[in-house]
Amino acid sequence: MEESVGRLQAEALRRKDRLKALRGKQLQNKTDGEPENKKVLEDEEEIKHRELKLRNYVPQDEVLQQRQMPQAKPASVEEKVKDQLEAAKLAPVIEEVDLANLAPRKPDWDLKRDVAKKLEKLEKRTQRAIAELIRERLQGQADSLAAAVESAKQEEDDSD
Repeated sequence: MEESVGRLQAEALRRKDRLKALRGKQLQNKTDGEPENKKVLEDEEEIKHRELKLRNYVPQDEVLQQRQMPQAKPASVEEKVKDQLEAAKLAPVIEEVDLANLAPRKPDWDLKRDVAKKLEKLEKRTQRAIAELIRERLQGQADSLAAAVESAKQEEDDSD
C-alpha cells in the first residue's frame, strides 16, 4: 500500500514537471514566435490610441487646435417624443369577447400538434392499404364469377 502511494506521488511530480515545461514553451512561443509585421501593427495601434481628441477644451496652441473636435449638434428630440406619444395612445377596447380565446386549451393540444404530421403519413398508408384490399376482393370476385360462368357452361354442355 505504501509503495503505491509513493509511486502515485512520483507520477504526480512528473506530471507537474511536464506541465511547467509546456507552459514555458507556450510563453516562449508567444513572445518569440510573433511575426515582425504583427509587432509593427501593435506599435501603430498604440500610437493611434495615444492621439488626443479635444472635445470640451479650446486650446490656444495652433498645433492643438487641429486636434479639436467639431461641436456636436444635439439630436432632434421632437420626433422621438411624437413617436412615443403615438405608441402610448390606448388601443380601442374590444367590444366583443371571443369565448374561444378565453377558454383554456386542452391539456393535450401540444401532443396533437406534434403528432399531426405522423398521422398524415399513416392516413395515406391506410388509404393505400384499403384500396389494395378492394382490388384484391374485386379480382377474387372476378375469378369466382369467371369460374361460375365456366361451371354454368359445363353444366349446359353436360345437359345437352
